[in-house]
Amino acid sequence: RRGVRLGGITAGPKQEKLTPSGGFRSEARSLQSPSFAVVVAIDFGTTSSGYAFSFCSDPEAIHMMRKWEGGDPGVANQKTPTSLLLTPEGSFHSFGYTARDYYHDLDPEEARDWLYFEKFKMKIHSTSDLTMKTELEAVNGKKMPALEVFAHALRFFKQHAVQELKEQCPALPERDAVRWVITVPAIWKQPAKQFMREAAYKAGLVSPESPEQLLIALEPEAASIYCRKLRLHQLVELSRRAPPNGLGPRHDIDSSFRQAQPRAGGSPLRPPTPLPPPCLGRAVPWGRGLCLTHGPPPTHTGGPYGAVGVDLAFERLLCHIFGEDFIATFKAKRPAAWVDLTIAFEARKRAAAPSRASPLNVSLPFSFIDFYRKHRGQNVETALKKSNVNFVKWSSQGMLRMSPEAMSELFQPTITQIINHIDALLKKPEVQGIKFLFLVGGFAESPMLQHAVQAAFGAACRVIVPQDVGLTILKGAVLFGLDPTIVRVRRSPLTYGVGVLNKFVEGKHPREKLLVKEGKTWCTDIFEKFVSVDQSVALGEVVQRSYCPARPGQRKTIINIYCSAADDVVYITDPGVRKCGTVSLELPQLGDAAAAAPGSPRARREIRAAMQFGDTEIKVTAVDMSTSKTVRATIDFLSN
Repeated sequence: RRGVRLGGITAGPKQEKLTPSGGFRSEARSLQSPSFAVVVAIDFGTTSSGYAFSFCSDPEAIHMMRKWEGGDPGVANQKTPTSLLLTPEGSFHSFGYTARDYYHDLDPEEARDWLYFEKFKMKIHSTSDLTMKTELEAVNGKKMPALEVFAHALRFFKQHAVQELKEQCPALPERDAVRWVITVPAIWKQPAKQFMREAAYKAGLVSPESPEQLLIALEPEAASIYCRKLRLHQLVELSRRAPPNGLGPRHDIDSSFRQAQPRAGGSPLRPPTPLPPPCLGRAVPWGRGLCLTHGPPPTHTGGPYGAVGVDLAFERLLCHIFGEDFIATFKAKRPAAWVDLTIAFEARKRAAAPSRASPLNVSLPFSFIDFYRKHRGQNVETALKKSNVNFVKWSSQGMLRMSPEAMSELFQPTITQIINHIDALLKKPEVQGIKFLFLVGGFAESPMLQHAVQAAFGAACRVIVPQDVGLTILKGAVLFGLDPTIVRVRRSPLTYGVGVLNKFVEGKHPREKLLVKEGKTWCTDIFEKFVSVDQSVALGEVVQRSYCPARPGQRKTIINIYCSAADDVVYITDPGVRKCGTVSLELPQLGDAAAAAPGSPRARREIRAAMQFGDTEIKVTAVDMSTSKTVRATIDFLSN
């Protein structure tokens, strides 16, 4: 029986029922879902956000928020802009349309003191060293802890949803009646998922003592769950649209789908004629535009390829015309006017289509025109002529007149990234035989993206857009909350393990890893693997290790967790290996009776830790084998 040391603790098999490979054991556990009266899902989007809910007594009915305050009159806005407005003192003022409109109406000088945040979600993913102290920058340049910004937004959704639930069900209990679900991009790493959970705790959605009351749902999985539930008449195949849209001839979707559909299972959440199994992949976290059907357990891929990329391209165009320094100064000095400009572009962006022949006019705020004249000593029309930008003209009504070609150029970089990513994904052996490709999410509403995907892949597979394409993730998240076991197998995005000391073997281990301690020779920095990249892990499957405190009476044990995109990791010092978290085990002191028990547990105390990798978040539990009691175990991905 070999001993394995981890930092200040010893790990190794202690009983015959554990395998001799360092105390490793993988097993599947049946998951017991706590009972809740209602499931509320929050789709915290980059551009827009919303929530939906379903009472567990009637899971077939998904209720949407139909009208947000401040939206366009007479329009049912099922989502609201992901815009947060805080007072100059940093307290919450408003969210969504209300925040956008109030900030728009502020006096320009007054607006400089208010904190307005928009499209801030993906900052959490792009921050390489995300911690609880990470800050976000408002449009006026002022910074605030990101955790507080997200907590303000989630608290708003909680209050809004709870109020609506009370109106529909006055008898609903105040506590423990709601299961909350928050959607996140599948490409988000564990620190970002933990960050969202911590923000939910801070917002008061749930208590840290009741973590099971909050689920983190992966956006492509949620979309897939909902797509499986749809009937044929709720799906639109792009090739069926009329030729003027440039999407090719019409085809009958019905027969092809019916041939592909498996027989109905016993799940009450599945329709009598369900669609194929859950999606295999994901291309775009902002547009959330890819679901591939027919394949092995889901693997999540992607990058920042969504609609925000088009916004950034427009900003680069403005920098080219008017100067990067001017745009930076204008954003800092006239932040509310900058928001007006981005809103104006957003509306015109949605009107862009490959078949459009007429120009699109983007209104420039008067303050932009006036500020440029004072700042540069010339008017914007002169700047436009000097820039020699093709296909963009100046309209005497105070607008940038963009030709269809100019708008297409703004879309092209983002769409090219999406097409290249899908193409690379389809070439992988594990996705051979894909028959249907679903476009879902906000950016999937764009005719520009739809046309490009159909043109690139329409000959290889059927490109499908569900009705209410922008709500597929939100509705699927509700279904996931009702039955979290609906996704039974996932692929690990990374290789995870811990750093250990093993007995030094001459000729096998490098001399620089040799450590002599108390007369024994050890090899340091060995990477002991828990789960491999792309390994299929069933929901409820756990990996177990046994640990012993290094010193009698030790109160706390820390285990460092490492990850890598490679599978052939040997040492934690190998290229690409990074520390990604720590497991903290709180060890209560044993009483005199336990300490005097046979086997001297004070000298040989075993803690059996189990890590679960098959869920959307890595979870850890630990049992003190000397008392059979569960000891507190937490995993932290946010500490530096």
